[in-house]
Amino acid sequence: MKLHTLCLVLSTALFFTSCSKKIIPGKPILANTHFKMDSLPVSEIDIPLRVNLKPLYAIADKNVQTIYHSPGWPHDFEVDNCDTRYMYRFKRGPLSISAWANTVNFNFTGSYIIAGAQRICTGTGSNRVPVTPWTPTCTCGLNEGERRVNIGFRALLNLKDNYDVSAKLQRLEPLPLDKCTVCFWKQDITPTVMEQLKIQLDDAGKEISDSLNRLNLRPQFQQLWDMLNTSIPMFGMGYLQINPEKLRLSTLYAQNDTLHISVGISARPLISLAQTSNYRTVVPDISDFSQRKGFSIFVDAVMDYDSLSHLLTRQLHHKRVDMDKIGKYIIIERCEIYGADNEKLIIKVEFSGPDKGTMYLTGRPYFNTQKNQVEIKDIDYDIRTRDLLIKTAKWLFNRRIINTLNQYSTFNITAYADTLLSKVNVQLNKQWQNSVSSAGAVNSLQVIAIYPFTANLILRCNIKGELAMQIDAFDF
Repeated sequence: MKLHTLCLVLSTALFFTSCSKKIIPGKPILANTHFKMDSLPVSEIDIPLRVNLKPLYAIADKNVQTIYHSPGWPHDFEVDNCDTRYMYRFKRGPLSISAWANTVNFNFTGSYIIAGAQRICTGTGSNRVPVTPWTPTCTCGLNEGERRVNIGFRALLNLKDNYDVSAKLQRLEPLPLDKCTVCFWKQDITPTVMEQLKIQLDDAGKEISDSLNRLNLRPQFQQLWDMLNTSIPMFGMGYLQINPEKLRLSTLYAQNDTLHISVGISARPLISLAQTSNYRTVVPDISDFSQRKGFSIFVDAVMDYDSLSHLLTRQLHHKRVDMDKIGKYIIIERCEIYGADNEKLIIKVEFSGPDKGTMYLTGRPYFNTQKNQVEIKDIDYDIRTRDLLIKTAKWLFNRRIINTLNQYSTFNITAYADTLLSKVNVQLNKQWQNSVSSAGAVNSLQVIAIYPFTANLILRCNIKGELAMQIDAFDF
């Protein structure tokens, strides 16, 4: 009896299975539309830079001589106005450098020794002739301590649009701290020494000015430009390419040992799951010199449909949808989402139950800013699926299925965005090289448009925040 009952059940199951329909409609063919992606708005990225000026100071220190002396030192004298002869040696101390706005002051205290003698001359001008021999040579600054004088240069610095440094150097008037008198008349020959010293300092200032004016920062900015054109891995979440178009720098502003400058970039960034090709272009000339800060980046994040399909399948796998009024149901087995270069997405649903097969629905992608999630709205049967269901299984043409898909066809990006922002913020605050560090934060990420293309779904985002960088050394 038990065996007979079992056979009856199996036979009944096989009978109903053989009688169930296989629903396989044709794939949707969406009408061509004027759907296209708007041009990516230009992103503006402005990064305040703090540059350590000590390397620049080292250049100045290297090009300012440490020893100055009269042409014949220490053997031959210079004769001044017939009645005085002298020789001197001047030694400078360490540079004291300060900066304000675009002006840099180089100051140092020097010390000097003078050896000289005097005689009586008669006449005027170039016709003066001696009437006595030279007195014995005497010195100033040798036994009583070297005589001191303050020396200074002032440099006006600017950066040209071709990255050349423009430097205008002015020698300040030497300020003697100790007078120097020699021999029996106790004549003050400090002004004479200062005049001779100024001639040599002017020559030294020209060397400093020439060294600064030979500086060109294009190689350093070319390195930055190349980095921005590189496909950068984003912590296992895709690749970022900045795609810069313009570069701007603010006017220079210095304070003590630090130069403040704002670097700005106009770019069209791209985030993609696949690594894009790197390319090299020549860094353009500087286009603007205004001071700015903060960034507002528009970026296209490329999402593949496989990931979205996996998420939707995970939410709906083995989900039973009951049509209570007619006593039937379907079990959703698998979902697939894809685009067709139309404003709509296509949802392919594979199902089992009394009938099994496939159905196609369409819907419009929409971003809910309040819930921070991608939603598929206006879901409805594709016309080919609708026609087939009406002819073969009208009961499947049911709002309960659409309501279920509406309920589960949402993709919250909060976790993705939080993870991304957290990792980005870590990267914004780091030591990049021994001499380069950065500090900043992304304040917001907002999706502003969705583009459902055939190959992938593109989310256009606007990211806002601030970033500052510290540069402690340049390779001049």
